[in-house]
Amino acid sequence: MKEAISDQAISDAYIYLLGRLLVTRQQQLDFKQGFKWNELVHRKPGEVDWPNPNLDVAYSEAWVAADENSCTMVSVPKIEGRYYTVHFLNGWGETIANINERLFPKRPFGEFAICFRGTNVEVPAGATRIDLPVKYSRVLARVELGSDPDTAIALQHQFKFRATGTPKLPEIPKTPLFELEAALGVEAFEAADIALDSEPDLSVGLEVLGQNARAIAKAVKDPAERVRIDHVIRTRALADFGKAGAIIGHGTMGNGWARPGVVGEYGLDYLARALINHGGIWANIKPEVLYYRGSVDQAGAELSGDNVYTLTFPKDGLPAQYATFFWSVIAVDSQRFRVLPNPLNKFLINNQSGVKCGQDGSLTLYFADQKPADAPDSNWLPTPKGQKYRLTFRFYRPTEGVANGTYHLPPVIKR
Repeated sequence: MKEAISDQAISDAYIYLLGRLLVTRQQQLDFKQGFKWNELVHRKPGEVDWPNPNLDVAYSEAWVAADENSCTMVSVPKIEGRYYTVHFLNGWGETIANINERLFPKRPFGEFAICFRGTNVEVPAGATRIDLPVKYSRVLARVELGSDPDTAIALQHQFKFRATGTPKLPEIPKTPLFELEAALGVEAFEAADIALDSEPDLSVGLEVLGQNARAIAKAVKDPAERVRIDHVIRTRALADFGKAGAIIGHGTMGNGWARPGVVGEYGLDYLARALINHGGIWANIKPEVLYYRGSVDQAGAELSGDNVYTLTFPKDGLPAQYATFFWSVIAVDSQRFRVLPNPLNKFLINNQSGVKCGQDGSLTLYFADQKPADAPDSNWLPTPKGQKYRLTFRFYRPTEGVANGTYHLPPVIKR
């Protein structure tokens, strides 16, 4: 008699597979919205609809195809004194390239040829060739809005894509479309072969998880096993996933703020990869941006729009000192991780908000449904009553303790 697949193996394989299914879900949604291969979609600021969006930047998005006979040309405008990057990810949400002045200091703008590694495709003279380990990738171009959003938007529209040759285009994997707040059950494994065949995992050392996912996909064809495996998912795997979310997998917690241990490049940490694809898809690598997630106050209670909270930085620890480019904080709901709607349509505080420090040089930010009497307008983020939420605090090109992992934000204080 064949040995039954253990509950732990089911849980691990489910979380592993979920990391891929979250990407195929978004890919299907993108193409339903009208995406076309190798064509940039320029979003209006704030228009993107995925978890934990960054509202400090103008986004442009694309899915890119390159093969043995073609490359994709990327035109990057000259941008100075303003954060930007062209960010490439594979089908598991892993960062595989960035184009910016930090990685290409001698030639940070102009023409770049995005090619499939190992091919002999001829690229135009003067273009910088970038080899990717995959034929198909997701791209996000980000341009900091800063104090002059009109210029940022004009620069955004100067990014151009075009294919050289005619790449063979893949079929979009037909995997379950599900709401982020709804639990995906045994149907995840019914899509395992489609998900895994359409995008090999480049992470060496995780092969057994893929093999287990395929084995479970075969097992669920038996009605009794299907019922058992669905039960294990809902009672074990989802509980494991939820528990790990508190510190973003193998991250750390300090003063009520969770800091991921890995982001953008995950190695063997498939748990963090799945969690970040779920709670903030298309994450970049640590040298580009690092974020902290706050979901509790100083007493460990969940953040709620029914309360007033403060976050105070001392004079010698203002957030600007930890970011080369900019810092920002947003509030998102606890289920779908979207910014909280409010009558003022004010969704973030950042270094361009004109925040005011106190007489002692400290900086206090306020989170409340109505502006506290002692709060400067610029220091207040509306958080609607009756809404449980999380704070996401970002540092772009982090420095000092944020970069090396020794820093945690001050606690969120309930008044």
